Amino acid sequence: MRLYSLSVLYKGDPKVHLLKAAYDVSTFNFFQRSSVQEFMTFTSQLIVERSELGSRASVKEQEYLCHVYVRNDGLAGVVMADKEYPQRVCFTLLDKVLEEFSRQVSKMDWPSGSPATISYTALDGYLSKYQVRPPRV
Repeated sequence: MRLYSLSVLYKGDPKVHLLKAAYDVSTFNFFQRSSVQEFMTFTSQLIVERSELGSRASVKEQEYLCHVYVRNDGLAGVVMADKEYPQRVCFTLLDKVLEEFSRQVSKMDWPSGSPATISYTALDGYLSKYQVRPPRV
């Protein structure tokens, strides 16, 4: 069971943009990592774009399951995981991250924010904390 990415996006008008993201592409070949990360970013934006405000969904994309939560205020989160990762845990993580993000980052920064301008550093920690490591033998 693995988590591959955790993203916070803003569903604005007319388009969706990435505010902050964390990736774990360590299981991929070194030469594939940047294209896998690009794919995850693009897919996250596309799924949020196609989701209604106030909705939750799980979407299968290739060998990944993408769990998306779009709040009524336009703030959205996407977790990309493998098929075995529990859906309920993904949505609990998204609830927690979006709530914390909205407390730490001003709502006025969401429409114009980008990964370079938003100062929110907890995503890497959450991605690592919620990663399910295989038991040691």
